[in-house]
Amino acid sequence: MTRRTALALLGTTLARAATRLPANKNVRWALGANLWNSFPRVPFTDILDVMKDTGFTGIRMTQFPQILKTYNITVPELQKELSRRGCHIITISYNGPAHDPARRAEVINGARTAMTFLKEFGASHLVVFSPNRSNASEAGFKSMCECYNQLGEVAGEMGFRAGLHNHMGQIVQTAEEVDRCMAMTDPKLFSFSPDTAHLYLADCDVVKTIEKHKSRLMLLDYKDARKISDKLLDNIFDLGDGDVDFPGCHRVLKSIGYKGWLCVDLDTARKGPRVSYQRCAEYVVNKLESIYV
Repeated sequence: MTRRTALALLGTTLARAATRLPANKNVRWALGANLWNSFPRVPFTDILDVMKDTGFTGIRMTQFPQILKTYNITVPELQKELSRRGCHIITISYNGPAHDPARRAEVINGARTAMTFLKEFGASHLVVFSPNRSNASEAGFKSMCECYNQLGEVAGEMGFRAGLHNHMGQIVQTAEEVDRCMAMTDPKLFSFSPDTAHLYLADCDVVKTIEKHKSRLMLLDYKDARKISDKLLDNIFDLGDGDVDFPGCHRVLKSIGYKGWLCVDLDTARKGPRVSYQRCAEYVVNKLESIYV
């Protein structure tokens, strides 16, 4: 083999590696629908095309059930378009006034409705956001955790797992609040669905937090962040452009043989969704799959 031939083969190999999509084996990769609210409206099929082309084959639905009206798409149409592309709905961003005992039935019924929808797509996880931080109080925190135990019980009866999603500006934001919620909920009923960017922005040690609650991991948001502004969106970046230790997170997942979804639920995409998810896919392939795939 001549040197020129060898270089040509190497170039071809590197080009293939650069365009290789996430493997979606033990770890399966998803994205969030909410990002597209920051851009001019497109048909929902355009979102599905980005998913198929970048290897993020799952999607978390937001603003349910309004999202179906927003995109003027029915459940049968959605099922058909997902099937055509080998894509999946994996969960819904669910929120409700869990801190208010008088509204607990409302929260549980809303969760039941969301899970009934998800079940039509073969999903089995409900990601639960805590109430707005303006509602924070000792009594409210206790009521919220009691509500989550009840919600988790209903989820189990429906063949689902429900889990806490930490978030800036909500009742469960800091490491101490994550720990308290986990301590005050039953591990058999309620799981943990952390967001790495929001852990980082709340001054949590991301890897240690995930390690501490690894037995309750249900579904994770892999989202990168750097502290450069008081504005939340300014601090969110494509995978690899921030300061979150994803290799460390991935080693935790490997240690427990994690099999499930990771959602790269970007809050912003500086050059548009397709470019951001192409860049995130490259990071997954080049930096994370050698650790755990």
